[in-house]
Order: sequence, then structure tokens, then C-alpha cells
Amino acid sequence: MDLRIGIAHMQKEVNLEMADDFDLSDFKSNLEEALKSETGIVWLTDVNGREVGIPGNKIGYAEIGIQDSGRPVGFS
Repeated sequence: MDLRIGIAHMQKEVNLEMADDFDLSDFKSNLEEALKSETGIVWLTDVNGREVGIPGNKIGYAEIGIQDSGRPVGFS
């Protein structure tokens, strides 16, 4: 599962590839709590073990998607 988070006042997004057992409902509830709080931080760990902490008051958006096998090549 791919996770893309837009950060306020930054041009680059945070892109993470999450493990297959990523708990989406837990992430959503943690995200909602961090957005409500001025000091809340959302901590995420990707498939490579990289940990990222994002302050909730800086999150512009979160986009959740399922990995695909790539872009199709050729004509449809």
C-alpha cells in the first residue's frame, strides 16, 4: 500500500510504501487525533523500516492507494 502525505509549506510530499499488514483504520484514527491536537505527531514505519514522524498541525492531506504493477505500455 502506498501512502502519500502533503506537508504545509513544503513542495515535496512524503511518499511511503507500507507493509501488507498496515492497519489502515488505526492510521486513520491516529491521523484524526494528531490533526485535532496542536502538538500531535503521526509516526509511520515503511516496509524498509524507515520511521517518519509528521506533526499533525503540518499535514495538508493524506492519500492512500494500493500498489499497482506499474504503468501500462502500448495502446489500449
